[in-house]
Amino acid sequence: MKKAVWSGIIAAAGLMVFAGSASAQQTDNKSINVSVTVNARAKLTLGTASISWVDADPDVTPTLTSGAVTVDVKARTSATGSVTLTVLAGGPFTNGAGSTIDLSTLTWAASGTSFVPGFSSSTAAQAVGTWTGSGNRAGTNTYSLPNSWDYAVGTYTVALNYTLTAP
Repeated sequence: MKKAVWSGIIAAAGLMVFAGSASAQQTDNKSINVSVTVNARAKLTLGTASISWVDADPDVTPTLTSGAVTVDVKARTSATGSVTLTVLAGGPFTNGAGSTIDLSTLTWAASGTSFVPGFSSSTAAQAVGTWTGSGNRAGTNTYSLPNSWDYAVGTYTVALNYTLTAP
């Protein structure tokens, strides 16, 4: 019985030597270079294309207020790049007869990180928000206008032009 044990051990050792020499591996490595060009990019989405108020008694409704207008900003820039959102009125707040409402009385409240409140102007772009670096930002602007007995009758219009810049 001892002989059988020794022959089993010798056979196992022989298999280990044979298996070790058969498993010698060959390797070869290659590399590829991958690149992507990422440019500055800016995308602005406004939740509505217009705000309309109907006539109301100024004693009952002293201020006309819009619903919240969603403002979604997406920008790609450098880590320290300044992303800015501004609004500039396309002219005076006028009716068909040429009467005007003081444009600076058309104001907005703001919600959302780094969105700011302000007033409308047709001569200087007004800040709506400023951020540093790339990212998605979401906020709202809620517009208000005093409802005055002093306004001449008519439908007053003005275009508010938002500009998003990501250098």
